[in-house]
Amino acid sequence: MNWNEFLGHEPVIERFNRALSRGRLASSFLFVGLPGIGKRTFARLFAKSLLCERNDGRQLTCCGVCPACQQVEADSHPDFEMLRKPDDKSFIPVELLIGDREHRMREGLCHRISLRPFSGGRKIAIIDDADFLNQEGANCLLKTLEEPPEDSVIILIGTSEQRQLPTIRSRCQTVRFAPLADDQLARLLLAQELVPDQQTADELAKISHGSLASAAFLIDPAIREFREIFLMQLATLDPGRDGFLKELSSFVDAAGKEASLKRDRMRVIADWAILFYRHWMWRLSQAESESDDPIILRAVNAAVSRGNCNAEVAGDCVHRCLETHRHIASNANQATMLESWLSDLGKICRNQYVGVLG
Repeated sequence: MNWNEFLGHEPVIERFNRALSRGRLASSFLFVGLPGIGKRTFARLFAKSLLCERNDGRQLTCCGVCPACQQVEADSHPDFEMLRKPDDKSFIPVELLIGDREHRMREGLCHRISLRPFSGGRKIAIIDDADFLNQEGANCLLKTLEEPPEDSVIILIGTSEQRQLPTIRSRCQTVRFAPLADDQLARLLLAQELVPDQQTADELAKISHGSLASAAFLIDPAIREFREIFLMQLATLDPGRDGFLKELSSFVDAAGKEASLKRDRMRVIADWAILFYRHWMWRLSQAESESDDPIILRAVNAAVSRGNCNAEVAGDCVHRCLETHRHIASNANQATMLESWLSDLGKICRNQYVGVLG
C-alpha cells in the first residue's frame, strides 16, 4: 500500500508532515484508537517514508518501488522491525524485547534498535498489540524509551491510553486515531472485495463504527444476528436473565477450539457492550449520540424506557466491561468470568453491586 491508497486521518498526516518539515520528529509514539481503523497501516507507511531511498525525509511520502520500500512491505528491511504478540501468549513475552535469560540485552528488540542503522539512516520499530505489555514487559522498554538511540523511532500501537501502563504513556507522544467515516469504510470494504455491492458496504459501515476489523467480523449474517440479540439483552438491564449465559457461552465456543480464538471473540463481545453502555450514558446525560447504528439506537431506546438509571450507572457498567477485558487478558476461567460479568451488570443497574470499579 502507498499513501494515495490510505483513507482518513488527515489531522494525523498533517501533524507528522509538520514535524518532519521542521525537523522535530519525536522518537517514541503511542498510537491509540479502535482496532481496524488504520493505525498499523499508518505506522508501516510512516516507516516506508522514513526509509524510502527517494524521499528526503521532510514529508510523508514514499515511492513504494525502491528496494527499501519493498523490504519494509515484506518485513525484511534490516532497519525495520514489527513486533507482535504471539497468538498462543496472553502478553508480549519479555524475551522478544530483551532476549532469553542466556542472552539478556544481547538479543531482542531493545538490543537490535540500539545498533547503528545498516542502510536506512534510521532504525524503526513498531510494537503492535501494546495493550498486551504487562508490567515486566513495560519495564524492559523503559530505558529504551527514556534514552532512545540516535535516529531511532519506536511506535507502540494500542486501543486506548487507559490500557497502557503510566510508565509507557509518560514516555511517548500519544497520537489518537479517530474512527473512519462511514463512506471511507464502505470504500475500503469494496476496494478489498469483502462485500459484493455498495448497499452491503453501506449497511455494514453503519454498524461497524469506523472499524474495518469490526466490519469484516460482521460480514457473517449469523454474527450480526447474535450481536443484535446480545445488545437487546443488555437493554433489559439484567443481561443474565432467561438463561442467556448459555447462549453467550455457545457463541464464544463457536469461535474455534483454540483458546486465543475464544479470547478474541470475548474481547469483541466486551467491546460491543462498552459501545452500548457509552451510548446509553450519553443519552442519559442528554448528550447527542454520534451513532446512526440502528441496533445500538434501538437498544438504547429500550434501556431508557425500562428504568430510572442515571449516567453514573451506565458509566459503572463501562468500567465493569473494562474489567472483563483485563480478566480475558489474564486467562480467567471463561464460564466463571462470563457468568460474573452478566450478573454484575444487572446488579449495577439495580444499584446492588458491592464491588470496586475503576
